[in-house]
Amino acid sequence: MPAHVIKPGRITVRLLNPSVAWLTRRGISVWGSRVLAVRGRKTGTWRTTPVNPLTVDGQRYLVAPRGHVQWTHNMRAAGGGELRLGGQTERFTAVEVPDEEKPELLRAYLRRWKAEVGAFFGGVGPDATDDALRAIAANHPVFRITLRP
Repeated sequence: MPAHVIKPGRITVRLLNPSVAWLTRRGISVWGSRVLAVRGRKTGTWRTTPVNPLTVDGQRYLVAPRGHVQWTHNMRAAGGGELRLGGQTERFTAVEVPDEEKPELLRAYLRRWKAEVGAFFGGVGPDATDDALRAIAANHPVFRITLRP
């Protein structure tokens, strides 16, 4: 498994992520944001982080623009989690998408959020070729999520 991780800067850690999470917890979605809650793989306690769920052809996905970060490791172990917006909670199961299926999803994600996350994709943008997107696919985990009743 690749160890590709882009650590967030101080502004992201201390200002942007907390601000988006604060608004999202209060029911104000910033460009579709949700708070992702996943059980920690070692402690079993809930871990949260703001995310931008992606919908393509009616199916929902979570993309990790910063690479193989803690929530992706926890998601693999837990097999699902929760998406929270204010008092609403959507419980889901998650399956990791194989690299060969990612180009279309990465392209859609970059179309929607390139201004916010484009720097984490090594210069690859939404207009890149499938080969260019395949070349970075292993660096960006993608999970297909299915809501649980």
